[in-house]
Amino acid sequence: MTMTQPDLSVFTTLESEVRSYCRGWPTVFDRAQGSYLYDEDGHRYLDFFAGAGSLNYGHNNPVLKRALLDYLERDGITHGLDMSTTAKRAFLETFRDVVLRPRGLDYKVMFPGPTGTNAVEAALKLARKVKGRESIVSFTNAFHGMSLGALAVTGNAFKRAGAGIPLVHGTPMPFDDYLDGRTPDFIWFERLLQDSGSGLNKPAAVIVETVQGEGGINVARAEWLRGLADLCARHDMLLIVDDIQMGCGRTGPFFSFEEAGIVPDIVTVSKSLSGYGLPFSLTLFKPELDIWEPGEHNGTFRGNNPAFVTASAALDAYWTDGQMEKQTLSRGEQTEAALRQITAEHAGAGYRGRGLVWGLTFDDPARATDICRRAFELGLLLETSGPQSEVVKLLPALTVSPEEMDEGLLVLARAVRETA
Repeated sequence: MTMTQPDLSVFTTLESEVRSYCRGWPTVFDRAQGSYLYDEDGHRYLDFFAGAGSLNYGHNNPVLKRALLDYLERDGITHGLDMSTTAKRAFLETFRDVVLRPRGLDYKVMFPGPTGTNAVEAALKLARKVKGRESIVSFTNAFHGMSLGALAVTGNAFKRAGAGIPLVHGTPMPFDDYLDGRTPDFIWFERLLQDSGSGLNKPAAVIVETVQGEGGINVARAEWLRGLADLCARHDMLLIVDDIQMGCGRTGPFFSFEEAGIVPDIVTVSKSLSGYGLPFSLTLFKPELDIWEPGEHNGTFRGNNPAFVTASAALDAYWTDGQMEKQTLSRGEQTEAALRQITAEHAGAGYRGRGLVWGLTFDDPARATDICRRAFELGLLLETSGPQSEVVKLLPALTVSPEEMDEGLLVLARAVRETA
């Protein structure tokens, strides 16, 4: 791809140094459709990033766009706090009928602020309120958001340091296979819970990702998740599953914990919930935990009605017949086969993942950044993940076609070869 130097002056002079993604993709994007973005010079990029998992149905999905435009054109409510609106009613009914009831899930639905970290803050706050305890257990390499409560249960040292104050009331435990299978699951965790001299305050809850996205595509085994659920039940701790990035079908089923056959006490959902990239999050919890007082937890933008509209349209279009899950698992098999071939050709390479979230690893941590940079030059958007940015992360739209999947995987293979 022949590149001309874009004019980035207003971004570099006016925008804060905190910007990050734009540094790896130094161009000015102008429009997007499906699995492709186009910059202002007309260059096309295949998107294996999908808005960090916020665009599971692709860019400007026509079904969702039509529903949104129709709603706006009739002057539908756009801002509603927690008022009752027709858009909210339609979403609640659709979410109940398409997602909750078919899975036998009995959850109350809470609308916190519109981002994932808002949903996590609400979950932590509710768990502490219900149990009357302060401590929350999280896991090594976890990522749960950038606000203070969420940072306290996040593992990444760089992100934690940005808080500028002590991050307290969170205790990390080893994630699945953190110790390379050398010790039985939860042996340290359970010993601390049983020993009155351990110094561990009894936790109100445990928060976990079934697949750690930002942490490096670390996949928890179903049996490990079942063991964790059992441990929480035996020790009177609530189980919170953070499904912000891995929910909404990313691993195949709508919720990533379905494969393990567990029913968390609290679930956080965001990112692709709206389906259109509109801010929207939910905190779901068992009815007996609903001890909130009216207005005890609120937020000005928790009633994002346009997001209700696109979310309802996404559920109706993609989650009523079981085809979305089958397609995602099929594309996942396609991806795994390609990654298997890539790693067979390159010493020190490995891969891991589920559904349509995959990570490509190398013994040399710097390789991942080099590969993503070369992929961008070849017209493919990829990001890194992991504490040292050592994992190439593949996160395409769930609606990606087999041909688009092959195109991206071929570019990835080329980028790996050319950066060896």
